[in-house]
Amino acid sequence: MSEEQAKSGWGTWKRVPGAVWTIGFVSLFMDVSSEMIHALLPLYLVGALGASTLTVGVIEGIAEATASVTKVFSGALSDWLGKRKLLAAFGYTLAAVTKPIFPLAPSIGWLVAARFIDRIGKGIRGAPRDALVADITSPELRGASFGLRQSLDTLGALLGPLFAILFMWIFSDNFTAVFWIAVVPALVSAGLITFAVKEPPNIAARRTARMPLRRAELVRLGAAYWKIVAVATAFTLARFSEAFLVLKGQDIGLPIVFVPLVMVIMNIAYALSAYPVGALSDRVNRMTLLVAGLFLLLVADIVLAFSSGFAGLAAGATLWGLHMGFTQGLLSALVADTAPPELRGTAFGMFNLITGMALLAASMIAGGLWDLAGAEGTFLGGAVFTLCTLLGLAALQIRQRGRRPEQRNDAG
Repeated sequence: MSEEQAKSGWGTWKRVPGAVWTIGFVSLFMDVSSEMIHALLPLYLVGALGASTLTVGVIEGIAEATASVTKVFSGALSDWLGKRKLLAAFGYTLAAVTKPIFPLAPSIGWLVAARFIDRIGKGIRGAPRDALVADITSPELRGASFGLRQSLDTLGALLGPLFAILFMWIFSDNFTAVFWIAVVPALVSAGLITFAVKEPPNIAARRTARMPLRRAELVRLGAAYWKIVAVATAFTLARFSEAFLVLKGQDIGLPIVFVPLVMVIMNIAYALSAYPVGALSDRVNRMTLLVAGLFLLLVADIVLAFSSGFAGLAAGATLWGLHMGFTQGLLSALVADTAPPELRGTAFGMFNLITGMALLAASMIAGGLWDLAGAEGTFLGGAVFTLCTLLGLAALQIRQRGRRPEQRNDAG
């Protein structure tokens, strides 16, 4: 790789550690499994079991909030024990062994329980996995590494709905058969993390002597870290579960077998943008790219609010995917940038706890708006929240640029 390529960021994927690639494929296989189910679950709940869209919003919000609450404890435990891979492997394995509940569930209660346990597995693995990526990656490759892992993760999220479409066609809209097939890639994911990823030797040396969930330890995370958490929380309040993109597809009259195309389109944009944006963030201010991502979300909400055909839906889903690519990997890199190495698990856990609570609120509001005002009201409500967040971040950027250099504390 030439020096020019290294500076441009396009050749950095060759320097990303092999363990990050493996972790990325672990995420890919689990997302294939999860998204095969997730792409169909809202339709199954509403169409087959008679649930309301508000119920869908509550289930999705509670599921993600459960994962977020669990992350804070698993992240802190990984700091205390100095064992990141062990906890990540346990979380992936738990998610894999609960996947058969989905095809076996006879009622909404069983599906809620399955989603709940599945998200506990996600919560257990999330913070230790992200801290592990930060621990094995050098600072100058941090954005690229998180972007690469996110791209592979999102590729799985892209393939999942495609497989859902394929198998729904093959099995004549048989939800149960597709849910059974989704069990296989989950087991592959659990096997990879268990046998192909090793615990880095430097983690145990960094372990903290005290349980990190103490006030004194949380204060050590620092003002720059808590600023990132505040920004991410405002950002999360401005968006809601992607389940509402699926419901939008049904709302405009797409046949059930083609509704998962919404997630396919979104995830193509997400997967293609996450790594380039991550690599770019190693060379430019990360906060500026976050503002660009928020602007993309604003436009996506407006397009989705007023679209009545597939072209508008596809455009809105593409913009939504681009906004994810511009934000999710960058936020992880910013957490890694600002948190002390020995508290990275706790930092990712607290980050996900707080943003998860925001996602719960956002999804419940979106579900309520859908029942009251339909798809247009839901996405216009999202646009209002997004505009408020965008104006707030713009004001923060302007104020920070106005400070003297020695006063700045720019995490980007």
